Amino acid sequence: MQAPTTPSASGFLTFPGCFSAGDTLDEALTNAPEAVALWLEDLAQDGRIIPRARTPSELKADPEIAADVATYAIALIPAPDVALQPAAE
Repeated sequence: MQAPTTPSASGFLTFPGCFSAGDTLDEALTNAPEAVALWLEDLAQDGRIIPRARTPSELKADPEIAADVATYAIALIPAPDVALQPAAE
């Protein structure tokens, strides 16, 4: 018996406007590194600054997204080889 599929999407709290999609949650998460790479590439082409990565504690403390952090799961997605300022926790 094949597992049912449900279209899924994942968003990135540190990267507003960046998202990944797939036929399943696993596929959306598998596609996430490519989505991040493309989003970062667009930032660079536009001459915009790459946002600093934030820790889970920083995300929880941000009143604009605290409800999302409390409601949804947080997954760590590998970032492409770019000059990100890492968050430390």
